[in-house]
Amino acid sequence: MGVQENGSGGMGMSDVPLGAKNKYRRMDSDLKDYSDDDLEVVLYKQTQQERTSSTRKYVFACAVFASLNNVLLGYDVGVMSGAIIFIQEDLKITEFQEEILVGILSVISLLGSLGGGRASDALGRKWTMGIAAIVFQIGALIMTVAPTFQVLMIGRLLAGVGIGFGVMIAPVYIAEISPTISRGSFTSFPEIFINLGILLGYVSNYAFSGFPAHINWRIMLAVGILPSVFIAFALCIIPESPRWLVMQNRIEEARSVLLKTIDVEAEVEERLSEILKAAGIGTEAGENQEEKAVWRELLSPSPSLRRMLITGFGIQCFQQITGIDATVYYSPEILQTAGIEEKSRLLAATVAVGVAKTAFILVAIVLIDKVGRKPLLYVSTIGMTICLCGLAIALSVFKQTSLGVALAILSICGNVAFFSIGIGPVCWVITSEIFPLRLRAQASALGAVGNRVCSGVVAMSFLSVSRAISMSGTFFIFTVISAVSVVFVYKLVPETKGKSLEQIELLFQKDRNWQEEEVELSDTQHLVQEKNESVEI
Repeated sequence: MGVQENGSGGMGMSDVPLGAKNKYRRMDSDLKDYSDDDLEVVLYKQTQQERTSSTRKYVFACAVFASLNNVLLGYDVGVMSGAIIFIQEDLKITEFQEEILVGILSVISLLGSLGGGRASDALGRKWTMGIAAIVFQIGALIMTVAPTFQVLMIGRLLAGVGIGFGVMIAPVYIAEISPTISRGSFTSFPEIFINLGILLGYVSNYAFSGFPAHINWRIMLAVGILPSVFIAFALCIIPESPRWLVMQNRIEEARSVLLKTIDVEAEVEERLSEILKAAGIGTEAGENQEEKAVWRELLSPSPSLRRMLITGFGIQCFQQITGIDATVYYSPEILQTAGIEEKSRLLAATVAVGVAKTAFILVAIVLIDKVGRKPLLYVSTIGMTICLCGLAIALSVFKQTSLGVALAILSICGNVAFFSIGIGPVCWVITSEIFPLRLRAQASALGAVGNRVCSGVVAMSFLSVSRAISMSGTFFIFTVISAVSVVFVYKLVPETKGKSLEQIELLFQKDRNWQEEEVELSDTQHLVQEKNESVEI
């Protein structure tokens, strides 16, 4: 193995270290144990393992970079929960103005979501993410230097539009570049980064709360500008979605991206043909589909598309109307009602909420492609129902007692933990998976609109409703809604684990029970696997 027997300047066997000679002998011995065919198989497996590792790292990096916009959303949600205390003190705003300031970002982001769907179809997925970051950063800068409530609202409106763009496009992009086997985990990344942003916002509140009231909230908001540097860097690295490239008839570019994101080379052509078929490229049916405007089809959907819209729009709405934004935005007010008075203790308690919310999203990432989407949704919605009921009891029966404070903190942390383990990330995974390729971006945008509207309604009405029927009464309402979401998941949400985006469409094609359709697809997959194994034999 590169060792010369004789000759000056050569290396004799005696010059080779003992360990190296043993290594060479072992390698020779191992190779002699294999026939030529077996050796070829072994070398192929080694090459494939290296390719799989490289592919997963590449898709992982793309998912991380695509999710950076979601840090901005999370940070804004987290930081505003504490900053609003000092904004109220500095700018002398009323309770009604406080509700508007907090909730308007969610409502106005629906415009960004609607525009984001159209922009992503026209400009591409990754450049839409770039637009989202730019618009948000302009809004954050205006909020940082705002001298009055009116100027602060202008910055808030721009930030909302940017968030609307970013929040709907990241899951779609990640779902379209991820391999089937790990799509759920990767598509959950935006939710991880939202939770990370919320935690950073809470930490920022606590860290800067000691500064004067006219300075501290501005520093808190200014920190949110920093991620723009990383987003600009990300856009230079991540590729365009292969499915969007196919829709633009850029087939070779799409094939190039698929070669980087799929482990098995033979599967690339199979997946590309599925995408071409789903997009209707080169077919008469596809040309007819292009003639029909996307929004016209969404407004007058076929039965199968109607079922997709009910599932996608419904789960997005349930994610918010169960009161998660009320818990996150107004956790200081909730804990104050429970019995905590000191500001520093209130902000420290919110950090614990942020830690719980962020930690349990990691559990979802690990389990989503192993146990499936629906089991996580069941655990999440049932657990949230119990915790919301516990919080309502803490704010009524044990109000202003040490037991009430402990139960309130435990219930809030439990509520955000169960949210993060299921409906938080799975909601975005489901809506990025179920829609046909040519409708996916704008249908997902429609779901994001429902999500943002519900978020805004909850955020803008929580304090007023709590004053009218008590805070405990409000959480009893959230408890009932959360219980209804369990039934919704059982009846209308299919299991999508282990299926390609094109296979998932088949679940909605016929008016049958989810269980029957899922069993049929599962059986088909087993048959295909058995057939492939028999061919290899």
